[in-house]
Amino acid sequence: QVQLVESGGGLVQAGGSLRLSCVASGRTFSSYAVGWFRQAPGKEREFVAGISWSAIYYADSVKGRFTISRDNAKNTVYLQMNSLKPEDTAVYYCATGPRVVRTNVREYDYWGQGTQVTVSS
Repeated sequence: QVQLVESGGGLVQAGGSLRLSCVASGRTFSSYAVGWFRQAPGKEREFVAGISWSAIYYADSVKGRFTISRDNAKNTVYLQMNSLKPEDTAVYYCATGPRVVRTNVREYDYWGQGTQVTVSS
């Protein structure tokens, strides 16, 4: 059984940074794509960033500010978030499932419980 656990969320002022972690058990991350998504209150869950063995993708809203990376030895994927803005406030989820990065939430089979990120102005 695949389990994903996110951590690293919190409250930060605008312009600050956070690093989210997503640790997997039951699946070797290196063989599958991992995506970070976020969901703000009253909004649909949206793609933020994704990484596979061959490619990395970012949503336009976070390009240049967020960096996704992976440590295969730890079966962990990270999301470094810099220059945070109030509009980045959301619950952040990691997910896995496809072999290549997909931006559609329906393409992912396994999800973590989410971690709250709140950016104050």
